[in-house]
Amino acid sequence: MADGAGVGAPLCSEQFGSGAARGCRAAEDGSLQWEAAGWRWWRLPRKTPATPTGPGGGADGAPGAAAQPLAGLGAVFLPQGFPDSVSADYLPYQLWDSVQAFASSLSGSLATHSVLLGLGVGNAKASVSAATATWLVKDSAGMLGRIVFAWWKGSKLDCNAKQWRLFADILNDVAMFLEIMAPIYPICFTMTVSTSNLAKCIVSVAGGATRAALTVHQARRNNMADVSAKDSSQETLVNLAGLLVSLLMLPLVSGCPSLSLGCFFLLTALHIYANYRAVRALVMETLNESRLQLVLKHFLQRGEILDPASANQMEPLWTGFQPSLSMSLGVPLHCLVSSVSELKQLVEGHQQPYLLRWTPSRHRVQVVLSQMAGPETVLRAATHGLVLGALQEDGPLPGELEELRSQVQAGPEKDGGTIVRETYQVLDKLFPEFLKGLQASGWKTEKHHLEVDEWRATWPLSPEKKVL
Repeated sequence: MADGAGVGAPLCSEQFGSGAARGCRAAEDGSLQWEAAGWRWWRLPRKTPATPTGPGGGADGAPGAAAQPLAGLGAVFLPQGFPDSVSADYLPYQLWDSVQAFASSLSGSLATHSVLLGLGVGNAKASVSAATATWLVKDSAGMLGRIVFAWWKGSKLDCNAKQWRLFADILNDVAMFLEIMAPIYPICFTMTVSTSNLAKCIVSVAGGATRAALTVHQARRNNMADVSAKDSSQETLVNLAGLLVSLLMLPLVSGCPSLSLGCFFLLTALHIYANYRAVRALVMETLNESRLQLVLKHFLQRGEILDPASANQMEPLWTGFQPSLSMSLGVPLHCLVSSVSELKQLVEGHQQPYLLRWTPSRHRVQVVLSQMAGPETVLRAATHGLVLGALQEDGPLPGELEELRSQVQAGPEKDGGTIVRETYQVLDKLFPEFLKGLQASGWKTEKHHLEVDEWRATWPLSPEKKVL
């Protein structure tokens, strides 16, 4: 075959993932000689067959020996097929996440040292039964808090995964601060460590749930299990490094409470900063209420659609700072109407599988969804609600909406229902263009992260032909 193809002529090629292909040529003795140029360590397969590449069986055509250890590390700590099997924001997020995990590990060592000191470790007068009782009370408070928080906020964690992720890590710092301060006030020790463990259990729920949501975002080849497993390996390695450093740090600071507290504040500052950078590095391609509001506002004012990267950079990250408009999607119909006349008035003019009530005085929008409502219907209903909210704010708007805003701000000459019906007509022209722009800019409109309740309704006057 070598004679037919000619010495050095390319015979075949191979590539790993979307990496650069390497060719194979025939050597003079008939063996195969593979090229190595352009290969990067994270694109190497986990096992590379050892084949002779020249007359002497040398490694002239194989990847350099120095790359082999790096290839092994990549196989251990990175998902298979990296970087093509994960989202583009995977590497910057994981790097900053590793920094915050290292800082948290060191802070946790200081907090554990303080808790053990408060329990009486090293004190001959300490009671084992009292320490056991304190530990049981602490764990019980945490277990109850875990259940209550999961029931209270569990359904909201997907919608604002970045915000809750940052909230969880800041709350974890607060919990460790309480543990460090607990031995200073022995009378309140049990209450302090119980409160701390309660906070840590909330952190466990919020952090674990949001980590799962981010794994769904990062996995691009139905490889969520692999991404999650490698994230666990990375975290284990960082925690191991943190433990080794803690063994050196604790003897130096244990005899000086002020030095220990100073180290804790320094590590906490690093922890919060690294968390902020990690969360800010994420680029979510699905719309929640904050991102939808940013994109819609930009579209109404400039006629342009923000791409996911730009919108994510502008998205607020602090949970609790809600927009002025209160919007509820999927509310029960019985909360909005109590008579046939009210139902007819609400249904009048609605040409989509949702009913919307706007209360301008309370800055509140309530949306009833039909049984036929799909993701695009929910997206349109949320857009409709945000457009109504924009009528009460400043900033340029398209001509028809500008006229409606002047009517709203002039006084209660028109009730909310009349404005809602008129904005329906505006949305019939505006929303298709907005939806097309979202899809062209890289947003995933077939799913969303809007907070939607489970209530659905049917009403006889609703047209059943317009279903999105």
